[in-house]
Formats: sequence, C-alpha cells, structure tokens
Amino acid sequence: MLQVNVTRKADEAEGICSFELCAADGSALPAFEAGAHIDIHIAEGLTRQYSLCNDPKERHRYLISVLKDPSSRGGSKAMHEQVRSGQTLTISTPRNLFPLDRSANRHLLFGGGIGITPMLAMAYELSHQGADFELHYCFRSSERAAFVAMLAHTPFAGRIKFHDDSGAQRQKLDASALLATPEAGTHLYVCGPAGFMNYILDSAQSAGWSQNQVHKEFFAADPIDQSANAPFEVELASTGQVFQIPAERTVFEVLDEAGIAIESSCEQGVCGTCVTRVLKGIPEHRDQFLTLAEHAANDRFTPCCSRAKSSRLVLDL
Repeated sequence: MLQVNVTRKADEAEGICSFELCAADGSALPAFEAGAHIDIHIAEGLTRQYSLCNDPKERHRYLISVLKDPSSRGGSKAMHEQVRSGQTLTISTPRNLFPLDRSANRHLLFGGGIGITPMLAMAYELSHQGADFELHYCFRSSERAAFVAMLAHTPFAGRIKFHDDSGAQRQKLDASALLATPEAGTHLYVCGPAGFMNYILDSAQSAGWSQNQVHKEFFAADPIDQSANAPFEVELASTGQVFQIPAERTVFEVLDEAGIAIESSCEQGVCGTCVTRVLKGIPEHRDQFLTLAEHAANDRFTPCCSRAKSSRLVLDL
C-alpha cells in the first residue's frame, strides 16, 4: 500500500472532479501502464477503483477523475464531498486489467463520459510510441465534458474526435458506420456507461469484429434481479471442504468470511480480479468481464456475483 497526498482537487466539468496524488514522502511513484487503475481506501470499509488518466511517463503523480454518480454506493459521493486538497490517502499500487494490445497496428479508442479516463493514458502512451490511433470522446453536453481545453494542447490533439450528444447531427458518433468494415490488425477499446458500451459493442459484433479485437472496461455492472436466486454448494478441490451459499449471499462473501483468500476488487463482476477456475459443475454467469466464449466453456467464473446452475460447483481453490 502507498501513502499519497492529494496535492490538487479540481472541478473538471459538471459532476466531475480530478484528484492529483503525489507520494507522501516525496518519492517517485510506481510506474504504470495505460489502462491501469488504483484502489483508493476512502474510509473504513470503503474502497473504490479509479483509472489513472495521466501520462504513464509521469512518475511524480497519479491523476484520477471521479464522476459524482447519483446511484453511487458511497465512493464517488465521499470523494467529492469529503476528500480535500492536503489530505493523505492510502492507495494500492497500479494494476492493469485493461491493457493496450501490443500486437495491434491500429487502435480505436472510445470513451463515453467519465470513461474517457483510461483512454487519456492510452492516448499518451500510443502517442509516445508513434502508433496509429484515433480517440473518440463522447459526452452528453459540453458542460459535462472534462479535459476538453487540456486535450487541445496534447501532442495527440489532431487524433481526437469529439462527439457531443447535444450538438449538431454531423458530429455525433455513428458507430455502425465507423465500424462497418472490420480491419485486420485494428483493435477497439471501449469504456463508459452501460448504454454507450452496449452501443459500441453491439455495433462491432454486428459488423463482424472478432472478440480478440475488442477490449472493454465497465465501470459498474447492470442491475441484476436477485429474486430468483437459489442456494447451492461450493466445494474446494484442495481440501474437500463444502460451503453452503444461501440465496442472499455470494460465493466470495461466504468464502471470505471463512478465511478463504480470493483476490477481489470491484465485487460487481466487471474487473475480472476474482476469476476462479471451475473444475466441476455449471456456473450461472452474471459478470460483464468474461467473453461469450468463456461463458460457454464454463471452466471459469466470478465468485463475486455469479452463481450456479448445478447444485454444486467444485472450485480450483
């Protein structure tokens, strides 16, 4: 864990604050790659993940941006209302679950709303590499668009296309047209709210882009109807221990309470941190991280949210 000081807090757009974080002891921060995020321990029992959006070459600071979400479980509200400049926070070292694909010869970046944050770091990194890329930044209105003035002064300003939902029709994003012809060697990266994500991903799928070419990061899971949840069992292959999973609890919660360590982060099925091998049984997949092919294979699942179709799952734990 790292101790950092909030050296700057700024309003970037309507409902969006940025936070500049520097090491409390003045040392260089651990290096990170574009697409990486950090865990921020905001208060006791309140930890949230935020994408790093500054230039990965920078070692003196991390920059994050936070949207104050009306449906927040407490994290964004606390960041906006409680965290102040000069405050010391505890954070994790950066982790990257949304990396650039080094084999690609062209990159199309799609950031919707606050989903622009990982795309900024990607654009910096690709610019340094002299790579071929486009950044498409989509937002509801100019009042809700963060970093627009800053982006005009970046070395990749000429590669950015802005799409304002409230603006003229000609500048709105037409994903179906843009992605109409899959291009070998071109990879797509998508981050933003669920509706935006589905629009881009559905357009890519309809046009025939392969799953290997499409990279995505969800900020939050879609609501799931829990009313039909049924209890089931999980067995740990290493010990033979069997745990009962009641309808109102997750596998992760039950195993964590029993002292069985499973690394986790989002606890919503969007980050992939907790993915666990399934040796026997059929999972009921509820995550937004694994691909359709991985769901069909039924040999991995996310214990933070997914359940079981069979009466028991045997896990590689």
